[in-house]
Amino acid sequence: MKIAICIKQVPDTTDIQWTEHNTIKRDGVESILNPYDVYAIEAGLKIKHETDAELSVFTMGPAQAEDILRKALAVGADRAYLISDRKFAAADTYATGSTIAAAIKKALPDFDIIICGQFAIDGDTAQTGPTIANMLDIPQVTYVKDIESVNEDIVTVTREVEDGIEKLTAELPVLLCVLKKDEDPTRAKINGIINARNAEIQTLTLDDIGLPPERAGLKGSPTYVSKAFRPVAKHRNLPPTEASPESQVLFLYNKLQELGAFDNE
Repeated sequence: MKIAICIKQVPDTTDIQWTEHNTIKRDGVESILNPYDVYAIEAGLKIKHETDAELSVFTMGPAQAEDILRKALAVGADRAYLISDRKFAAADTYATGSTIAAAIKKALPDFDIIICGQFAIDGDTAQTGPTIANMLDIPQVTYVKDIESVNEDIVTVTREVEDGIEKLTAELPVLLCVLKKDEDPTRAKINGIINARNAEIQTLTLDDIGLPPERAGLKGSPTYVSKAFRPVAKHRNLPPTEASPESQVLFLYNKLQELGAFDNE
């Protein structure tokens, strides 16, 4: 069984900087592995331990994104691919999904499962995984909480829905978007770190994956961020109080009365 895991390097800072195209500046910014993608790797490792699957990890980004690929290799991934080209810059989720899908199709055409984190904390759109599935014309399951079993044809998962937990099966090949779990993720051992440090990471460029230039990067992005700003708090929070509930309700009522909330009664 062959599994592709899609991970992302995200800024490790609340002081986000923006480029002239209103995209997040990544070069030279301290970065981490996206927290949801940690559990995408965990899901892949679970399947590997149960089925002897091969794990291939993909990330799209600048050269510094190699760091998170080596972290994935250190905990048990078998190979890693860096999708990197200046022509990929300023891609929105649609262009990013198109690019990653083309890279997987080129490097791992006989994949059985693709695993992504449900969200990336720098964008929080949850769009890239479904876009990859759409581009590859395969089924997708989102908000996956746990992968219960996998065989040659079917995967059984549980997923979170608005009114509880849903259990379902999907035919392979399939894309899964996973949520964070309560368990601690796998820690890399010394031998794994050494092997990852010496491992070869293959770089895939636009020419390598065969994607038309007009479908990549800024040119291939039908959406863009027109404006980026930090919201300004317009209301002052009330300090905590040990007053009785009755006193707090009376205080709130008087405040609302001062603001004219009851003028139309």
